[in-house]
Amino acid sequence: MSGRRILMIVGDFGEDYEIMVPFQALQAVGHTVDAVCPGKRAGESVRTAIHDFEGDQTYSEKPGHNFALNSDFDAVDPADYDALCLPGGRAPEYLRLDERVLAAVRHFDETGKPIAAICHAAQILAAAGVGRGRRISAYPACAPEVRLGGGEYAEIEVTDAVTDGHLVTAPAWPAHPAWIAQFLAVLGTRISHE
Repeated sequence: MSGRRILMIVGDFGEDYEIMVPFQALQAVGHTVDAVCPGKRAGESVRTAIHDFEGDQTYSEKPGHNFALNSDFDAVDPADYDALCLPGGRAPEYLRLDERVLAAVRHFDETGKPIAAICHAAQILAAAGVGRGRRISAYPACAPEVRLGGGEYAEIEVTDAVTDGHLVTAPAWPAHPAWIAQFLAVLGTRISHE
């Protein structure tokens, strides 16, 4: 099986690990990942933020990296892609206000193509109206949005993920092993250990 073409929609102050790790891991197993951001072109960067869990009432936030985009958002046609990846962080707060982002998310949902969303990306799912009737994990602070969007909030361990049909969700970056593995399964990716 040849690799899949995956669209990743990112934005400034998206969570560093939730952008960098799936971007690299999906490529490492043979998929093509086009990382795009509304209002930016290939070669431009988004600034990331590192969210950590240090015993405070919420996560701490530190400067991350400048993540280079490799494709132009304005040139993207969701029909050309096999799957969608939505990282979390603060970027979903404003990405969900862009109707073109929401239309892209709806395309993947309506066509049954795999969608992986983590952490605050549930805000985009809710705004796009694709969470209704689905079991969805997210950062716990996004539970009200999952419920208001008609979904069932999956209260799971921070290291777990949930697959509901073609939708794979997780609470935060500590779930990467489970989230990426479940996304790869939905993509039909087979990894062999010989």
